[in-house]
Amino acid sequence: MNETTRGRDSRTLLRDAAAVGIAAALTVVGSVYAQRSGLWLYPRLTDRRSVTPGLSIVDLDGLLLPVAACLLLWWRRARPVGVAVTLTLLCTLLPVAPAAAIALFTVAALCDTRATRRVIAVGLVPVPLCLAVPGRFDSAHVTAAVTGTLLVTGSAGWGLFVRGLRERAARAEREKHLGAEEARRREREVIAREMHDVLAHRLSLLSLHAGALVFNPHAPADEIKQAAEVVAHSARQAMEDLRQVLGVLRTPLTPDGAGTEPPQPTLRDLNSLIAENRAAGMDIAMEMRLAQAQSLDDFTSRTVYRIVQEALTNARKHAPREDVRVVLTGSPDSGVRLEVANALPDPPPRVPPPGAGLGLIGLAERAALAGGRLTYGSGSGSHVVTASLPWSR
Repeated sequence: MNETTRGRDSRTLLRDAAAVGIAAALTVVGSVYAQRSGLWLYPRLTDRRSVTPGLSIVDLDGLLLPVAACLLLWWRRARPVGVAVTLTLLCTLLPVAPAAAIALFTVAALCDTRATRRVIAVGLVPVPLCLAVPGRFDSAHVTAAVTGTLLVTGSAGWGLFVRGLRERAARAEREKHLGAEEARRREREVIAREMHDVLAHRLSLLSLHAGALVFNPHAPADEIKQAAEVVAHSARQAMEDLRQVLGVLRTPLTPDGAGTEPPQPTLRDLNSLIAENRAAGMDIAMEMRLAQAQSLDDFTSRTVYRIVQEALTNARKHAPREDVRVVLTGSPDSGVRLEVANALPDPPPRVPPPGAGLGLIGLAERAALAGGRLTYGSGSGSHVVTASLPWSR
């Protein structure tokens, strides 16, 4: 048993002991007061022989059984329904109303609604019986009936209120954990998307040039040197891009929740991306007609860059020697429309290149986050990626 469990058990024992003590004390005080005020319905528990004028001597033997009945509260958590029913029925014979009230509260706070209703019904049974006996419709019995009704409903109502607070707190805690899990899931998706978009492009370029060196080892020295420089440059760029992604993930948040992340590529870097792929041997036709491009939202601009980057990576992987056409149009009124199309190889490769299609899934997620839509598919001898994005989020 650890310290937390031991501390919790100690607190529970103290609460149960306090419940027994409070119920016993209220039973004694209430019994004496009821006899003196003329509201007593049970056999007398005090001896009217006065040692001192104006005082009464409490008959301890008469109070022993009601006080002993309060000990049932020790098991109110283990057997809440049984303890509550027993004490409620004992109220017809003994002055144990305080103990019954605590037991009813426990049932309402710990048990389900069905059990609570049944115990309340049992608790209300003695109330009409108190008035149904002929000759007992007097002020004392009416007061007892009203008090009993208030005791049962009030104790149960307070217990239900406490249970509602606990359930709301538990529900809020569950929702908090679910929210944290959802946030972690989204964070993992963002990390996976960024890592794929950044590294897949660079590594595919590096693989292309390294493969050229392997398959053409007798090429002129100048060509080998140029290819080796491209490989080295691609490796450095891959490391730099990876550092940028890791820098974003490790950037501490400022008090207002905004981080200082490294700059991400946007439309301003699109021409460099096209030139880099052309240098790798791709035949790319670029057409861009954007009205007021400087007013384009940064998030949308970055999304366009990533879509073009991934589409070119896929074209280089699946159709390495085919033409690619990139068309980018848009305005603040009509939004942004992007189309990247590449011809399919004929005949198709016998063994498809490795890949799980996660890049295209990530592109669709990026477009959705920007408030747009992305579609892709093959037909009529070409593979087309089309994206429609709002000018700003």
